[in-house]
Amino acid sequence: MTNLICKRILLKLSGEALMNSSSGSSIDATIVKRLATEIKELCDAGIEVGLVIGGGNIVRGAQTAGEGLNRVTGDQMGMLATVINALAMQDALEHLGQPVRVMSAIKINQVCEDYIRRRAVRHLEKGRVVIFAAGTGNPFFTTDSAASLRAIEINAQLMIKATKVEGVYSADPQKDPNAKFYSRLTYDEALDQRLNVMDTTALVLCRDNNVPMRVMNVFEQGAIMKLMTGHDIGSLIERGQN
Repeated sequence: MTNLICKRILLKLSGEALMNSSSGSSIDATIVKRLATEIKELCDAGIEVGLVIGGGNIVRGAQTAGEGLNRVTGDQMGMLATVINALAMQDALEHLGQPVRVMSAIKINQVCEDYIRRRAVRHLEKGRVVIFAAGTGNPFFTTDSAASLRAIEINAQLMIKATKVEGVYSADPQKDPNAKFYSRLTYDEALDQRLNVMDTTALVLCRDNNVPMRVMNVFEQGAIMKLMTGHDIGSLIERGQN
């Protein structure tokens, strides 16, 4: 495919994207398979895909800390939750015939590889999906920050944050019908207006390293491929002019 807007992307999925809210299942095999199918289509088109999946469908470190658990312990539990999600996605991709590697920021090499940047880039160059698990490997950092960091490290040309809404709004559109939709904005605007696109660390990392970000609806089937072929989908966040 010659009309692709970029060659290498970092896709950030929330852990909640894998859930089935009606059944209460934390990892829904049907949803995972659908997402894996879309990721494989990207790879078949020649796009190199790095993937970060949150762990909020299983456990959130900050939430457990609010319930009395030590924050560091809670965040370590959250890191392990992302490994579980990464293994589920790896299995779904492999069933579709897509080569994939899970690389963990914490040592857990009986089930996946340790994260080494040069090796991750080599996997991408060979057409393998690379799933970056366990966040940054440190407490107090979200998987949003991990996604921004990995996008920078692998020289991704675009970071995609897949959400349950169409893009960036001034407020939650499911709660406020008058919420304003932003099709374009700068990182500084997102930070100044506290639009809750990602946490501050993640936004600043992308801004300072000039990594553009698309925020879009993960539940719209085929949307990521449409984006890759030039359709204007979701919200684009870029660094402003100096």
